[in-house]
Amino acid sequence: MDEKITAVLDAYHELIREERGQPREILPGGQDRRLRAVGPDTGQLINILAKSLKAPTILELGTSFGYSGIWLAEAARTSGGRLITMELHDYKSVFARDMAVKAGLADYIDFRVGDAVQMIGELQIGVDFVLVDLWKDLYVPCLDAFYPKLNPGAILVADNMLGLDPNVKVYGKAVRAKPGIASVLLPVGSGIEVSRFEPV
Repeated sequence: MDEKITAVLDAYHELIREERGQPREILPGGQDRRLRAVGPDTGQLINILAKSLKAPTILELGTSFGYSGIWLAEAARTSGGRLITMELHDYKSVFARDMAVKAGLADYIDFRVGDAVQMIGELQIGVDFVLVDLWKDLYVPCLDAFYPKLNPGAILVADNMLGLDPNVKVYGKAVRAKPGIASVLLPVGSGIEVSRFEPV
């Protein structure tokens, strides 16, 4: 990691520390200012996994404020790939883009705003790595949307898999039921389901 990226990650870590213990703030219009970051352990793991692929197309579902995108974009730059990150809320995408500029990684990221399932359906290219980290009731609809677009050897990571939301358990069963998927639940961060796709 170069100094620019390290400085941006440190800034995120400080923001995460500041918001711990504070009540969740919902602003008028439903704007949620919580970072909802994957955390440094998960960040480093997805960085390592994405770097193991050659020139990957990386898909991030749930940009939020851009923390995990820094880890993924650094992997994309190193491995000759590109990150496509999708977010429902424009204000989060704008913040994430600003941080990516500060990190020197914006040229490796395609920021998209809108409905994730619809935008996945519009993708014209295959995908090599997917981070699933958005509203939990969208995990399975997104899986159904991106599964036909997976390239052989694609890696999938779903976050918050040890959470209380029943939708994560539904995703765990659904991803393991897909043909060609091998999957394992790891106690990293808030729990991640790591899957790999090989066509049957």
